[in-house]
Amino acid sequence: MSAEPQFLSFKGLKQYTPEDGWGQVNAILQSHTQTTPVQTPAPAHAATPQAPAAVVPDNVPTLTETPDTSAHQASTMFDPLIHELFEQLRVPPSDDLTQTWRTIAAEVNLLTERMALQRELQDRLQKLDQELLSLRGTILSHLADVQQAADQQLTSARLRAEVSALAQTKLAAKLKT
Repeated sequence: MSAEPQFLSFKGLKQYTPEDGWGQVNAILQSHTQTTPVQTPAPAHAATPQAPAAVVPDNVPTLTETPDTSAHQASTMFDPLIHELFEQLRVPPSDDLTQTWRTIAAEVNLLTERMALQRELQDRLQKLDQELLSLRGTILSHLADVQQAADQQLTSARLRAEVSALAQTKLAAKLKT
């Protein structure tokens, strides 16, 4: 087995580390192969069987390893477009399109609020309509009660008028005789 895996080509690949930024994976591998010697198993360990899949070459970088900063500086200087891209990402865009999208987002939020208010007002209006129908029914019921009482009073007044007229005619007839 060779020191570098032949089935992977690291040329052109980049690796990001928070301390150092972006760096060439190939440069990191080369720095590890130059600084880290390949260890051969000791004769005492040769008697113990190991699974071939568990063997990891020492020159493959892991997530916990920190790459050599000199290799990193050379790789970041190699690609100035990456540096320019990150500078552009740090500066917030101020073009008309961004402002238009902000305006659209604000208007959508306002529209959502207004639609919620509209639904609330429609619910309140529906409840108010139900209360109005109930009040109309109650008023009509009270008016019917008043009409019935007025009819009874009118009937009583007519009867009194008839009795009074009858008594007057009988009394007048008795007084003339």
